[in-house]
Amino acid sequence: MTEVYFHCSDAEHLFLDRRGAAMDIIEAREHAERMVRTMLMTPSTEDWREWVVHVTDDLGAEIFALPFAAVLGKLH
Repeated sequence: MTEVYFHCSDAEHLFLDRRGAAMDIIEAREHAERMVRTMLMTPSTEDWREWVVHVTDDLGAEIFALPFAAVLGKLH
């Protein structure tokens, strides 16, 4: 298992995950998607379309990035 961190950002904001969690890549992808869904479902005036979750390892190397828009799906 790898120590992974889930940082969220857009052009104006950056939220750093300083705790991290030990998990494999599949668990990390599922966790990132749950995180995005939770943030999207929380009442807010924030426009989440430009936000991205950057999943990194303990050295800061990006493992993958998950745009919130990918979880939102296509708007009709």
